[in-house]
Amino acid sequence: MTDPTAAEGTAVENHGWRVAIAGLGINLALGVLYSWSIISGGMEKAGWGWSQSQMSRPYAWACLVFCLVMVPAGRMQDRLSPRLVASLGGVLVGLGMIMASLMGNSPAGWVVGFGILAGAGIGFGYASATPPAVKWFPASKTGQIAGIVVCGFGLASVYIAPLGNWLIARFGLQATAMAFGIGFLVVVAGLAQLLRSPPEGYVPAGRKPAAPGAAVRKEDFSPLEVLKTWQFYVLWFMYACGAGAGLMVISVAKKLGKAADPTGRAGVIAVTTLAVGNGAGRIIAGALSDKLGRRATMFIYFVLQAVMVVLLSMAARGGALTSAGALAIIAAMVGANYGANLALFPSATKDYYGLKNFGTNYGLVFTAWGMGGYLLSEFAARVYDGRIVAAWKGSFDFAFYCSAALLVLAAVLTFVVRPPHHVEKSA
Repeated sequence: MTDPTAAEGTAVENHGWRVAIAGLGINLALGVLYSWSIISGGMEKAGWGWSQSQMSRPYAWACLVFCLVMVPAGRMQDRLSPRLVASLGGVLVGLGMIMASLMGNSPAGWVVGFGILAGAGIGFGYASATPPAVKWFPASKTGQIAGIVVCGFGLASVYIAPLGNWLIARFGLQATAMAFGIGFLVVVAGLAQLLRSPPEGYVPAGRKPAAPGAAVRKEDFSPLEVLKTWQFYVLWFMYACGAGAGLMVISVAKKLGKAADPTGRAGVIAVTTLAVGNGAGRIIAGALSDKLGRRATMFIYFVLQAVMVVLLSMAARGGALTSAGALAIIAAMVGANYGANLALFPSATKDYYGLKNFGTNYGLVFTAWGMGGYLLSEFAARVYDGRIVAAWKGSFDFAFYCSAALLVLAAVLTFVVRPPHHVEKSA
């Protein structure tokens, strides 16, 4: 398949689907982050004696480092190449998991290995997967393509959770981390070789370049210009609320399943169904937002997530909702609502600020994902350990209700945010 470029009017082979599928495969490996509750469950089973705060810390650090690395990684893939940056990500993820496996039951070792090194690797890989894929397609498919690429990250737990449980039971946690490290290094670095951005001046089929001198809405913002728009800060806050709620649940999903099944099987099922919902929600939300618009789709998912988080809290306490089946359904919905953020916000970033600096600009917006996940995961762990109020010890209820309130506020803000309206003349 070939498309013309704007600069030369010559035919260029369209690599869009090959790049999108390679990005999907990379994210299927990087999604090990979402199986942290399986890894922390292995720590408990091994009798390491860590507190909930200690078990949450490598995951929280990974989320934080992941989001902070997205800014320089996005700039590097914009200016250098997504192939190079994704390869670096694969090496760092692999080395981080290998280091964690060699550190035994050292909390500091797991923070450095999984939290910092693997977290940085996930950032480099993730930052390089979506931008080159989206650039090959017209605006009418932005949400769909972004959803397809990032769905791999959410679906990863579908195979990592059962595989991780089997490996931990048979070989132990340290051998499992070693195997994951080697495998992910090879897979991510290999698939990275298929990534490439379209040539400068490329115009996807279905989009016509503006006539020279015509007045058009400014499409491409530099990172500094992005930071000067109030829309950036509203989007950032909304993203932090939506992502933070989902990441908080993901970090403790297996523990929540103990109310339904003390053997832990319900927790594994919840992790798996959450992953299925997480992956499917990205594709559905991305395609839906191409039809309904980003803001309307965001509103729907924020409200649904607030309801699901409250229901999940009730299920964890006991009662009619406490069954493996009910927990699985609620977890799947939480995953779908959370996953929607990962398709909607890159699409909104592209809509608001253009494609030229998309990697860097989305990196700036994506810091909200890490900050939301870090703060709410830490908050939930402290609530559960009774370090905020002793009476709340052993329950996530207060943390869940706080996140539901934030989701409602984010839903209200969808009525406020609008694309920047700067007009310039086309070249």
